[in-house]
Amino acid sequence: MTEPLDLARLQHRLAEFAAARNWQPHHTPKNLAAALSVEASELVEIFQWLTPEESARVMADPGTAHRVEDEVADVLAYLLQFCGTLGIDPLAALAAKIDRNERRFPVAGDKGGDEPGQLTDS
Repeated sequence: MTEPLDLARLQHRLAEFAAARNWQPHHTPKNLAAALSVEASELVEIFQWLTPEESARVMADPGTAHRVEDEVADVLAYLLQFCGTLGIDPLAALAAKIDRNERRFPVAGDKGGDEPGQLTDS
């Protein structure tokens, strides 16, 4: 039986994988942030010329679905390695950001905030 996945276990596996190959000297915050950006761009590339309707159906094609899953995995891997290098708990960071956004973007009827769906501070 396979053990359930969790972020800490995956971060540990990524760290062990990098250590076994002596990649840690290259896994600086700058390099990991750059790699994360590249992988996110590769995910965007899959959707670049699709209509909104085509993009909503992208997982219906097994070949494209596999590419999307691989790029999502690459983005998450670099993000987890980046967080591990800087000692950031990604789940705590996300929870804190959601808390801030709930205050920044009040429920309908209250004014405030920027564009819907935006998770970044100005």
